[in-house]
Amino acid sequence: MNVSEALKLYLVMGSTNCHVFDPEKTLAEAIEGGITLFQFREKGIEALKENDCLYLGQKLRQLCEKNKIPFIVNDDIELALELQADGVHIGQEDGDPFRTRKRIGENMWMGISTHSVEEAQQAVKDGADYIGVGPMFPTKTKEDAHQVVGPDLIKSIRRSGLEQFPIVGIGGITLDRAKIVYEAGANGVAVISAISGAESPKHAAAEFFSINSTQI
Repeated sequence: MNVSEALKLYLVMGSTNCHVFDPEKTLAEAIEGGITLFQFREKGIEALKENDCLYLGQKLRQLCEKNKIPFIVNDDIELALELQADGVHIGQEDGDPFRTRKRIGENMWMGISTHSVEEAQQAVKDGADYIGVGPMFPTKTKEDAHQVVGPDLIKSIRRSGLEQFPIVGIGGITLDRAKIVYEAGANGVAVISAISGAESPKHAAAEFFSINSTQI
């Protein structure tokens, strides 16, 4: 699976996002529903630490490996290496992309969060395999979320010369907003609460997947 294909339906989740089921069941259901990529993002005041975080990461990693779903770790390069993740995702304030690439090597994917055309172009120069663009819409999931940029930023990035570069939209994406993000030129959508907090993560993921399928 190449990066562009993997981005189609990108679940971002940690234990603090799972209010209906535990993380393992949530991820298992989401995989059944059709997610194509998973990012382990253990953030927040009540987030698991050290060995507890590692243990959960191992369980989720095994689940992804079994189902051939690429497994990405948010920010924590050491954890990504320990879990033998398929990649790492970093934000603008999370460290130097050059050093990150040096640590993870050439075989792991590196995703970079971007919030402007300039940041997107710089991320490509810095060796990103894909970029996350957002926030698309207002979100409560990230306490330190940037100002909303909207789907129009994806259009601007595409017009700036990055017509084919892998892009995933993130931030406040609900089922009724997903189509707008795809139509703006994103390869996929990154979803947190709309799947992890759903009464049926499987059903929620399947609905997102069906919207994506109509855009292909």
